[in-house]
Amino acid sequence: MSHFGSLASLRQVETRSISPENFDGSRGGGGRATEGTGARAARDLGQGWKVSPSVAIKPGETFTLADIDQAGKITHIWITTHRDHWRQLILRAYWDGAAEPAIEVPYGDFFCSGWGVFDQVSSAMVAANPNGGFNSYWPMPFRESALLTLENTTDAELIVYYQVTYEVGGEIENTGYLHAQWRRSNPLPDRTTHVLVDGVEGSGHYVGTYLAWGVNSPGWWGEGEIKFFLDDDEEFPTICGTGTEDYFGGAWNFDVPGQGYTAFSTPYLGMPQVIRPDGLYRSQQRFGMYRWHVPDPIHFATGLRKVDIQALGWHSGWRYLPLHDDIASTAWFYLDRPSTNRPPAPTFDTMEINDGSGHPPAGNA
Repeated sequence: MSHFGSLASLRQVETRSISPENFDGSRGGGGRATEGTGARAARDLGQGWKVSPSVAIKPGETFTLADIDQAGKITHIWITTHRDHWRQLILRAYWDGAAEPAIEVPYGDFFCSGWGVFDQVSSAMVAANPNGGFNSYWPMPFRESALLTLENTTDAELIVYYQVTYEVGGEIENTGYLHAQWRRSNPLPDRTTHVLVDGVEGSGHYVGTYLAWGVNSPGWWGEGEIKFFLDDDEEFPTICGTGTEDYFGGAWNFDVPGQGYTAFSTPYLGMPQVIRPDGLYRSQQRFGMYRWHVPDPIHFATGLRKVDIQALGWHSGWRYLPLHDDIASTAWFYLDRPSTNRPPAPTFDTMEINDGSGHPPAGNA
């Protein structure tokens, strides 16, 4: 999916961008605001001087980030808000007027930052930059329309800065719709697997995984396999991995001798986040890992029946130990239709990050 080979090609497309300075992305529509969150700061300068750089989303409100009423493709999203709210906002995307969202994911998880703690993510598809500058480069084509929203599940007004860049006039007839689904097992029931995707019908390809993994026991936690049940697979999958750290491109417990768990971030896979216990409320280890199947998408013809992952540690006597960890997953895939079977929507309670203190998590040490 690299664009470098075609970057010099002259294409018959037009670029548009939606932000609080141009809510509808119209030609020549930017910087016209006379009221907005920056109006007081710009009172000596006037129109055109950052009068409306952000929006205030009221408690319980679902705010429309972008409403595009023609064919096109979103090429980049940049967005930021305070880190205390990364697991309290829900990002949704609806394609071509569908009643159900194709993307429905907690804000932080969509940008590989599910624990409400900043760590640098330097990947090709998602970048999380200091301090909470979130970027998505997932191509999001649509044939008729696109609607992106952000729901505030808190009882506080939140300030959000954002920019959605897209192009119109390009070829989109043979493209799929981007879907992203979030599920959480908290904790994972005994001797079960964590399900990332379930019951998707249609033709498409699976392109990405992010896991926010909270360990609830001592010892190694990543011995489990990830499995992809494609098309007519029933009891056994077509694709079966060899271990959690293997799937995310690492090896031997992510343990560099003398350093222990070692964070890394590469274009298509990484474990950028290692949150260690602090000796007080944050008593458990927490990890963030991503794997982008961009050079190696997983294709399916009639459906993606299931994707799941095991949580395994070690018993005495070199026996596998089923674990009861806190696992939240975001799965990205392209599909030939704008909506499909999806899990229940996230809520304030199901998204909550609980460190036992009753307060939002502190910054990573």
